[in-house]
Amino acid sequence: MTSFLIRGRPRRATAHIRVRVAHALLGVVTGTVWLVLPLMTVGVPDPVPTARAGTTTRSAPPRPEGTSTADLVLPLLAGVAAVALAGYGRLRRARRARTRTTPGTVPARPSASSPEDAERQARAALRLTDDCVRTSREELTFVRERFGTERTERFERALRAAETESAAAFAIWRRYEQGAPRDAGARRQALAGVIGRCAEAGRRLDAEAEALDRLRGFGERGPDPAGLEVAERRFRELTARVVAARETLAELRARYPASASESVAGYAEQAGDRLLFATARLNGARQAVDAGDTDRAVCRLRAGEGAVAQAGVLVGGVERLAARLAEAAMLVPDALAAAEREATAARQGGAGRAPAERVLAAAREEWTAGTGDPLDLLRRITRTVEPVPGAGPGALERAALLVARCSVEGAEEYVAVHRAAVGTAARARLAEAVRELGAGHAGRADAVAGEARELAGLDVRTHGTPYADAEGDTAGLAGAVLGGILLAEDADAGPPASYGGPRTRSRHRA
Repeated sequence: MTSFLIRGRPRRATAHIRVRVAHALLGVVTGTVWLVLPLMTVGVPDPVPTARAGTTTRSAPPRPEGTSTADLVLPLLAGVAAVALAGYGRLRRARRARTRTTPGTVPARPSASSPEDAERQARAALRLTDDCVRTSREELTFVRERFGTERTERFERALRAAETESAAAFAIWRRYEQGAPRDAGARRQALAGVIGRCAEAGRRLDAEAEALDRLRGFGERGPDPAGLEVAERRFRELTARVVAARETLAELRARYPASASESVAGYAEQAGDRLLFATARLNGARQAVDAGDTDRAVCRLRAGEGAVAQAGVLVGGVERLAARLAEAAMLVPDALAAAEREATAARQGGAGRAPAERVLAAAREEWTAGTGDPLDLLRRITRTVEPVPGAGPGALERAALLVARCSVEGAEEYVAVHRAAVGTAARARLAEAVRELGAGHAGRADAVAGEARELAGLDVRTHGTPYADAEGDTAGLAGAVLGGILLAEDADAGPPASYGGPRTRSRHRA
């Protein structure tokens, strides 16, 4: 499966361009010589040929004085035609240069000829940039663990800058989706802003990719053995955590309704699948280091690190949900009591809160019977009786914030480990949810994060599972491709994704 962003210009097209350029230059030179030569001979008397011995000189017909009009017009026309041909060729090359997308890069401005094309280009740029930021963040955790924060500060700084640009691009795009601005010219500028921000994010990461490789020893001597040990140590820790995650999921199903743990269903199995893939890749990296095969060692290590990182996200998702459910269960009684007081006070004040009281009564009945999902109960409570803005960290405010955080975290984890299938719409909603949560708009953050998770799930279900029959050394390949660990540019699922922007993220090839 090859994305249009990674296809390059055919080699024959480049050769044809060189031929056309050569023809145009030859035409210019020929026309110029033809134009100038008659002018150089105007007014010069014809030379008198020297007669050979033994021959008789015959009189030649007289030549007219000066140069005829035809002698000048024909060369002039030829020169003009040659210049026009060269100019036309140059114009076509410039136009192709403006509309061409370099393989694996994001252009700084939209090159599309219609709003629909510009929108498609912006969507592709957002998705590619988001992937680059996520991959760079994952790899940097291994580098930081190996070398410490001081030696990795420059890479952290580049990543933060790229995250800022990406967040700004998503914010512009989300407003564009919602119809702002309305003016056609301003909307074109908005798309240009999206693409420009994405290009800047990629440039920041691309600029540091080579230095990161040098730090890691990804040169002639191959990966740093200590770096390989970091990945192997994290792998061993996760192997134990996967077993614990399975037990945790069983406990959640026994304690709460099935809906409570539905968001992480299958996470333990997917984590095991990522670790199965990591086993083969890390073993291959160790063997390649011993054999002195630098390129293969680097590729295997990067793929193994990516799989370990995503296994950590999946296991962490189960652990995080268990902690959130326990916190929610402790908060439900206080939040329910606070909401009931608010509803009663509103009814006594003539605000007519009877519907709210009915919702809260149903929630209390479920909680008393032990059949309610704590997080869902808090969501219903806070949506029925919204916390008063600026009232302080009361039970309702804490409940709304807890629910919002859980929703945003769950959507973030899901997108991270399914990124190859998740489209721009889900990513844009997720970015909006993060902004709303940061601004303290808990209810809005929860709602938008739910939309992001739903859209991402739809994308994954319609994506399919290529490489699903892989076995042996390629076991877990489908999950690695789905998670964007391998870029699926080749028949063997392609190179591993690495720290860097669109230009450098696929630089490691065996």
